[in-house]
Amino acid sequence: MIPEPITLTGRWVTLEPLAEHHAADLFAVAQDEEVWRYLFPPMPRALADMQTWLADALAARARGEMLPFAVIWRETGRAIGSTRYMDYSAPDRHVEIGWTWYGRDYWRTPVNTECKYLLLRHAFETLGCIRVQLKTDLRNERSQRAIERLGAIREGVLRKAVVIAKDGHQRWSVYYSILEDEWPTVKSRLEGMLQR
Repeated sequence: MIPEPITLTGRWVTLEPLAEHHAADLFAVAQDEEVWRYLFPPMPRALADMQTWLADALAARARGEMLPFAVIWRETGRAIGSTRYMDYSAPDRHVEIGWTWYGRDYWRTPVNTECKYLLLRHAFETLGCIRVQLKTDLRNERSQRAIERLGAIREGVLRKAVVIAKDGHQRWSVYYSILEDEWPTVKSRLEGMLQR
């Protein structure tokens, strides 16, 4: 079972449990094909599509499979994207961070660094994880660079790991991880980046 919902607050963003009231904000920032290029669902074309996406995320939370967050830009109080904990194993003490996306206006800002910092800190320092995993589509070089910038170690590629329903593409997934003994160095690095 995934951990209990929690709110994590930083300087620029707050990660709060995803809820129905986030649908309109998320729909507004999701109107960009580039945001959805490597994500499994197609880009939402109507608010109802975003509401369906959100309902699916909440159903996964209810089943104990994922813990989805809305990423809130603190300056405006509006949702600007989403991220999740998934594939959590208490006995093995690991979790994956994934399904992350932000509106294009928030790319190349402190948003991704701070989101990952908050999630990693909670995973290692509260949940007691010994491993946090991240993965991305092999074609998504921007995402790979962002993960590497965090200090995660590239482990390898799972070939034809997922068939993407919207276009039938057989996705190759690049896997990364951060381990508990690496966390102090990664934490210091991220905190330095966030002070700039």
